[in-house]
Amino acid sequence: MVQTISWKDGTLTFLDQTKLPVEVVYEKQTDIRQVWDAIRQLRVRGAPALGVAGAYGILLGMRDKQSLPAGAFIDEMKKEAAYLNSSRPTAVNLSWGLTRMVRKAESVGNRKSDEIWAELEKEAVAIHREDIDLCRRIGESGKSLIRDGTGVLTHCNAGALCSTGIGTATAPMYTAFGEGRRFKVYADETRPLLQGARLTSWELQQAGLDVTLICDDMAAFMMSKGFVNLVITGTDRVAANGDTANKIGTMGVAILADHFHIPFYIACPSSTFDMNTATGDGIPIEERNADEVLFFGERRTGPEGVHVRNPAFDVTPHELITGFITENGIVGPPFSENLRRAFSK
Repeated sequence: MVQTISWKDGTLTFLDQTKLPVEVVYEKQTDIRQVWDAIRQLRVRGAPALGVAGAYGILLGMRDKQSLPAGAFIDEMKKEAAYLNSSRPTAVNLSWGLTRMVRKAESVGNRKSDEIWAELEKEAVAIHREDIDLCRRIGESGKSLIRDGTGVLTHCNAGALCSTGIGTATAPMYTAFGEGRRFKVYADETRPLLQGARLTSWELQQAGLDVTLICDDMAAFMMSKGFVNLVITGTDRVAANGDTANKIGTMGVAILADHFHIPFYIACPSSTFDMNTATGDGIPIEERNADEVLFFGERRTGPEGVHVRNPAFDVTPHELITGFITENGIVGPPFSENLRRAFSK
């Protein structure tokens, strides 16, 4: 698998995903402001990866503050965590990773600041390692859904590029493929930033899977002709009742799957479940720059002065979801009851 995030000898490096699939470029991160910008500009992206990136970003933000008294160090860390969290409001994993780092600092707040920083580094590395293991376990949980000849549709990128392991939605695919099953994957291009085209189709092709790229508006046709008989996507946040925020267009895919009686699964780790948000109505939806819609690459495709909406996510109602593929198995309905039992802690 491609390495999206690296922390080695105090150096943080991100794979710049905005340059894929044309170039494979790794960018060294020198401070927390650069990490904020990398997250905001989608050079590093994907819910699980953002939890890891946020943890390492805090290390950069606090590295030059180790001479502060412990109390002042923790106060400054909380400010830096709030700043970094402002880069992407919808993905809950970023907030989760930052909160975990703050709690770790508070738990060792009786030590000197340089010792607190050293403990924070251990915590960030632990978050990183856990993400790799969670992806593997998600793959084990969902691999039985994929059989020889299955046609799997996925939307956006919930693959190795969205995590530091084998991804979430792609984890069952990689695991089934590794066990010898042969099947077809259909990747929606995912306008306006083409994460399905640029990222998912690229990484699956690199790994040797049979992947076919389709435009977003071709999904209904492919389903109607029987090419697709399973849908697996990722998610950036799941509310307590199972309503799920994912890349814009996911709700449409779920509606189509329901119409054609195709199982629709969400793959995600437990850190993506937000049990403090009752329903999808409470999930903040990021609105991005109009130029992402007005241009296709470098070419303008919309007239100057036209009104533009560019929500980055939509919320799929829980009624359209067959189940959640998690590191602890597949969770089915009723979601309000079963998710709380599985992930309330």
